[in-house]
Amino acid sequence: MKSIAFFYTMKNEPDLIKGLVPEHIKYWKDLDLADYKGGPFYDRSGGLITFSSDDIEIANKIINDDPFVKGQVISDKQIKIWIAGN
Repeated sequence: MKSIAFFYTMKNEPDLIKGLVPEHIKYWKDLDLADYKGGPFYDRSGGLITFSSDDIEIANKIINDDPFVKGQVISDKQIKIWIAGN
């Protein structure tokens, strides 16, 4: 399994983002991914999600199905295979 890090920043669309937050949270919780951790940055400018996946293409599909991505409220995103420390 590879550790995946999904780092994203948000557009300045607070009303649109606020409407998508419940769907975004439910989406990630319902996936029940191995080693999932995630949350927003303190200033709410974006967030970081980490999880494990056997395949980077599957990880990309999961990320691209995120309601924030589909709702086009993300200004920038990075998806990386992460060498997580123990």
